[in-house]
Amino acid sequence: MSGVTITAGWSFSGGITITEAPSENTAAWFGGGSGTRSTVDRITFATDTNTASVRGPLSLARSYLAAAGNTTDAWFGGGGGPVSTVDRITYATDSATASVRGPLSSARNRLAAAGNTTNAWFGGGWFESTVARITYATDTATASVRGPLGSGRSYLAAAGNTTDGWFGGGYGPAPGSRSTVARITYATDTDTASVRGPLSQARYGLAAAGNTTYGWFSGGEPGPFSRVDRITYATDTDTASVRGPLNVTRGSLAAAGNTTDGWFGGGNLFSTVERITYATDTTTASVRGPLSSARYGLAAAGGIQ
Repeated sequence: MSGVTITAGWSFSGGITITEAPSENTAAWFGGGSGTRSTVDRITFATDTNTASVRGPLSLARSYLAAAGNTTDAWFGGGGGPVSTVDRITYATDSATASVRGPLSSARNRLAAAGNTTNAWFGGGWFESTVARITYATDTATASVRGPLGSGRSYLAAAGNTTDGWFGGGYGPAPGSRSTVARITYATDTDTASVRGPLSQARYGLAAAGNTTYGWFSGGEPGPFSRVDRITYATDTDTASVRGPLNVTRGSLAAAGNTTDGWFGGGNLFSTVERITYATDTTTASVRGPLSSARYGLAAAGGIQ
């Protein structure tokens, strides 16, 4: 019989072959950055030695924004001069311009974000401790204010799993560079985030990616640094452990990943992308295909292409 394809991921053809839809992220979208840029690049994980492909732009050119998403969409918020704008990229139609959704609760830049399948938490900013939650199902509404981070800071990074988000590093009032990690428990997100064990090194302008059990926080300023710290979620009161470094020192980079690997791209006018393989994270990260252009102050989210 002639081939029949059903969008849920099942494929039927002569002899009937069934292919399941992907169960985890297959690509990452890197958006915005210095310049100021609206460019969005897509890295396809299975072919990550290729140069990232340019997709439809953000609605607004900006840098120092943050992003989080689920398997079907990504939300890019804040950044620029600053702004409260939130753009949604729908992965299935990512050649279109990102759609504008309800704004953050306040205009800010140099923030970080983590999320799960239903919500995203955008925290920090220029000496801010505010956390705003975007509920994906009602994303045309203004993001709701939740319990704050423990202290105001900017240039931080975040990673999380289905129940919690860890916001680490950053820059704040004296002493400046921070090693502090704050954990937001999503189910009780009106509480102030709890302070956990620190990163191994105080720094800002870093990036983070993670899976269900660990978060990898990499790069940063003022070095810039190539150091990679791993937070073990189950023992997050401990100091993060140092893992194999990035290939180059860089700050103001971005990262996204899946259950097995994290891709760290851009920063300090690099287009380079490096991949950390979680199972062998004591080795130096491997260089993959670059972004379409060199830039810093960008953001990234992963999902299913």
